[in-house]
Amino acid sequence: MKTAKSAATGHPVAPTPAADAHDQHAHHDMHEPSHAHGPSQEAALALAEEYCRERGEKFTPIRRKVLELLLNSGRATKAYSLLDEMRQIHPGSAPPTVYRALDFLLSAGLVHRIESINAFTVCHDLTQCQHGILVVCQQCGSVTELHQPKLRQALVAQIEDAGYRLASDEIELKGLCSACQAAQAAGEAAPVAAAR
Repeated sequence: MKTAKSAATGHPVAPTPAADAHDQHAHHDMHEPSHAHGPSQEAALALAEEYCRERGEKFTPIRRKVLELLLNSGRATKAYSLLDEMRQIHPGSAPPTVYRALDFLLSAGLVHRIESINAFTVCHDLTQCQHGILVVCQQCGSVTELHQPKLRQALVAQIEDAGYRLASDEIELKGLCSACQAAQAAGEAAPVAAAR
């Protein structure tokens, strides 16, 4: 499983043809460009399904579809946007159905909840998440996961020395991605964070 995981993860997920250039997946290692080749969406979904099976949990069609929509998005996406997309596919989709699927994906470690913009994004390595440091563009919702275990450990140690305990495994940093910086410099209107 670890071999399959390392081969199929650690790189951005290739966007579908329907995704525009600004929607390319920004979830990557610190030293890897966002255009590096990654697993296909089907490979990522198969990996998630295998992981759930190993955990003795069901990767139901609704859970699969919600994860697929997040993979398609390539950025942090709000729950109501996922619900809108689900309703286009299955008109009868109800909010609790999508929220339950998101809760499952969160508990399985397949997705992250991005607190700063109240949105969800696919976990960098899909399974056995290493819980890196998430850098979140507050403008467009792009997320980069930095895998620096020593840095993270030192930061957590400092937090604990100050008498605090982290409320969640994720450490989130707010920022502005290079694309949004360029758009801002050019005076263009950048997309609103995870408005999709």
